[in-house]
Amino acid sequence: MELGLKGKNVIVTGGGSNIGRAIVHAFAAEGCNITIAELSVSQGEKVAAEVAGLSASGRVKVIGSDVSDHEQVESMVAESIAEFGQVDVLVNNVGWTVDRLFMEKPREEWEKEIKVNLWGAINCIHAVLPHMIERQAGSIVSMSSDAGRMGEYREAVYSACKAGIIALSKSIARETGRYGLRANVVCPGLVIPDREESISEESMWNQMRDIFTDDVLERVKRGYLFRRLAKGSEIANAVVFLASDAASFITGQTLSVSGGYTMM
Repeated sequence: MELGLKGKNVIVTGGGSNIGRAIVHAFAAEGCNITIAELSVSQGEKVAAEVAGLSASGRVKVIGSDVSDHEQVESMVAESIAEFGQVDVLVNNVGWTVDRLFMEKPREEWEKEIKVNLWGAINCIHAVLPHMIERQAGSIVSMSSDAGRMGEYREAVYSACKAGIIALSKSIARETGRYGLRANVVCPGLVIPDREESISEESMWNQMRDIFTDDVLERVKRGYLFRRLAKGSEIANAVVFLASDAASFITGQTLSVSGGYTMM
């Protein structure tokens, strides 16, 4: 299948580790030019170095950016356009949470969840839309979660944010379809970073290691029909497909890549 992505220019937020890292690798393999928008520039540079040796890879630029800061996002998008000429694809990948019961979660924690998971996507979409509308071309793929489709234990605020991503994307799809733009959502299953993979100091996994013990992970696996966790590449493949010309008549859709955890 020809995906038509070679030479396209892609922004991936949070492309420095785990799922974001896999997404960057997948787009690089298709010959895309990639902007890694990362809170941790050093972590983004590590991933940029990893994909530099791929034969199909285009250019990669790392831009430090906090997606919860509207001005930083506007600057990041402008810098990406200045570097590559245009933005063809935006992948809203950044996410952050710490699993706790709602009444045990400190306010500053759920405020951060809202800023990163919901405001981050709003800021990025708002920043790229004028450019995409002017060109009458563009694809936006945002990461949600099955928590946003069904609600999840110990993830109340995170679930609310991820439900918001789904509704936001549907609304954007309705508003911008007349310009040839597409907006879709991927809900990934749990992907644990490789224990040997370095992650930035800002990564949520620095706080989640103690929660997702080996015993907990074994119980989680039993919730998936395949009795295993997802690989980052399996999530990335779905993102790349929805971003590509092969999905040219798909918009406003939510795809769970979660091993049958939900069937909605």
